[in-house]
Amino acid sequence: MTEKQHKSGYAAIIGKPNAGKSTLMNRILGSKISITTHKAQTTRHQVVGIFSDDDTQVVFLDTPGVISPKYELQSAMMRTVGRARADADVILFIFDPTDRHPTDEVIELLRSINKPILLVVNKIDVIDRSKAEKKVADLEDKLRFKSIHYVSALQGTGTDELMDAIRGQLIPGPPYYPKEDLSEHPVRFFVSELIREQVYLQFQEEIPYSCTVEVISYDADVDIDRINAEIIVNRNSQKGMLIGKGGKAIKNLGIKSRESIEEFIGKKVFLDLHVKVREKWREKENWVRNLGY
Repeated sequence: MTEKQHKSGYAAIIGKPNAGKSTLMNRILGSKISITTHKAQTTRHQVVGIFSDDDTQVVFLDTPGVISPKYELQSAMMRTVGRARADADVILFIFDPTDRHPTDEVIELLRSINKPILLVVNKIDVIDRSKAEKKVADLEDKLRFKSIHYVSALQGTGTDELMDAIRGQLIPGPPYYPKEDLSEHPVRFFVSELIREQVYLQFQEEIPYSCTVEVISYDADVDIDRINAEIIVNRNSQKGMLIGKGGKAIKNLGIKSRESIEEFIGKKVFLDLHVKVREKWREKENWVRNLGY
């Protein structure tokens, strides 16, 4: 019996904000690599997640939701999507059939591409299948798909069949990363993302979109990791909101962030959080670049 040839490749997950891109990648990997919240535009970077089994390695590129950018940070996010589209061997167009707004921006982005596109119809646990199929028929008029998959990223329905379809699009080749790796990002990246996730979960409208998090120092010791991080805001008024009356808000943010970091790295953490103002950092190209976007 001949041994199965090893296959490897890159799969970019592209779609509108809140379609479930990060949830899908986390589900496939069986591990929380991408932060997820109910708010749109939680993902800002290209987050790399690596799926490996005996004869396959798929490097998933979880991308920010496709939007028309209004300021420099969003422009940087859209350049990330463009790069992922260029790097990928296969595109997963994740579509939310419960979304009432059109997907024109994603269709425009994918129209000019000569790569296999798999349509992933998500949230099938919350919509009637026939309603979803009507919306899919409309998409089929605009784009050509290699295959169509109805999934629930939240519950895991349909993800095994989707993985089989992705495998079918890959060519034989060795793994790009060690098989035990789940991502290429350093721990500091995940720490800043987990703090940012808590900002999204605990603060209202403008605050999450105005903040970024920078890990200033990370000292790993035998039984405890000491982390010093700054939350950077866009305007002075936002600093007060983040700190809260008598420091209550930032204290709570620190507790929740520390808990999620401890769960992620599997050891005790001492977390020191500070808030810094960088006037209009989101609009300034050098600040956006310096802050890692």
